[in-house]
Amino acid sequence: MPTTNPLFRNWNRKKFQATVVNDIWPEVLFFTLVATMVYLVSSRTNVSLAVSNQLLTVLGTVLGLVISFRTSSAYERYQEGRKLWTGILFASRNLAHMIWNHVPSERDDKDQKLPEDDDGSKKRSLTLAAVIEKKTMINLIQAFSVSTKHSLRGEPGIYYEDLYPLVCYLPRYSIHPPEEPRDEDMLPLWKASELGSHTLYPSTSSEKQPAPSGSTSPDPNPQADTLPRFNGAARAHRRKHDRFDPEQVLPKVPSEYPLKPARNPPSTGFFDYFPFFRFFKFALRSKAAPSDGRTVLGRKAPPPLIESNIPLEISLYLSSYLAWLLKKGLLQPAIATGISNGIAALQDAVTNLERIQSTPLPFAYQAHLRMSLWIYLLLLPFQVYSAYKVLTIPATAFAAFLLLGFLEIGQEIENPFNYDENDLDLDGFCLAIQRELQEITAVRYFPSFFLNLTFCPAHRPLPGKLYLLPVQPTVRPS
Repeated sequence: MPTTNPLFRNWNRKKFQATVVNDIWPEVLFFTLVATMVYLVSSRTNVSLAVSNQLLTVLGTVLGLVISFRTSSAYERYQEGRKLWTGILFASRNLAHMIWNHVPSERDDKDQKLPEDDDGSKKRSLTLAAVIEKKTMINLIQAFSVSTKHSLRGEPGIYYEDLYPLVCYLPRYSIHPPEEPRDEDMLPLWKASELGSHTLYPSTSSEKQPAPSGSTSPDPNPQADTLPRFNGAARAHRRKHDRFDPEQVLPKVPSEYPLKPARNPPSTGFFDYFPFFRFFKFALRSKAAPSDGRTVLGRKAPPPLIESNIPLEISLYLSSYLAWLLKKGLLQPAIATGISNGIAALQDAVTNLERIQSTPLPFAYQAHLRMSLWIYLLLLPFQVYSAYKVLTIPATAFAAFLLLGFLEIGQEIENPFNYDENDLDLDGFCLAIQRELQEITAVRYFPSFFLNLTFCPAHRPLPGKLYLLPVQPTVRPS
């Protein structure tokens, strides 16, 4: 049960922009002016513009049902997107659990025989290499969700501050030494990551500038290697793009290209608050400078064609790792089945997310619905004037605000993966996955660490010392 009204809690410019008022107020103003004209002409002159209202009830009911269906279908896509991201979180967590706990770190590698005079250092190094191997694959699981986020936002490539450190070690060419690498042999994962493949908007949430290639300067932030901690009460009042830093716990990896920030939304400009003037921008579109991240009508520009499906390629590396473990005999069949099902769940989730992102409602349906609503609101003051008189003006304004608002809400949440205030918090989802995977790999508990603490937490004697403890006689009350 909410304790505060979300409409009036922490009201600011961003929250106003999250509403649809700034998108529909020109249309509401136009139909209000039409209603004002009908009232003035009918009341101040001998000409009456009132017409019969026989079609008002029938058309209003039908139009209301159609608008309700439009909003419901958009909200269903919004909810399905949230459920699919929950599936990615669930599959990522399970995969990390199985790889970290069930893939053995101490292995008897027949290809690498230990020397007879080995003092254990060679075996420890092999164990350390196995632990690094498992941590590397868990980093790929984290990279899967991050790459899915960028792919859904139409941001191709891997040169991002939250993605590049997780995948920079992957092979770049489809050849093996001693052959010389060529551009034709570059794998799609890297070929689609050329500089300038997508726009770097001037207004971003991160003010950090990427270090030049080969830079080894230390991180000026001393807390860069610690996980951010949030207070529950304070977190509820912070904006979702201000309460975390996705690159805070990632290492600084030199790159040949500047790394773009993890969150790179289009800048908010004049036309976002005064959409009526977009008409002049449309009229001068040939002279207007593009690349502001939006279309002429103010919508987010459609994503460019992406030649490489990075989440799919990451899942291929995870599948090849599973095949290598089975070949080496390092997994039990039940665990191998669980890992295979987890990879399949990730692929199923990203496929359905791409379906939502790339399949909007048909244009004919949206255009016909909006034109029908405009005609209905245009004729509304003529039909209600005889009954409402001067109240025709506020009644028309309210009807326009109500119907146009619901129609705009449906269009706003139809694709919930962008940077709008009403879209899903993809950065927060990726941060949650990142934190949980790091918690899984932080400490590895063995049963011997906690099963023998008999009287924990008050008393912790070792099992071998239990017989030395004095037995206290039981005193019964008289």
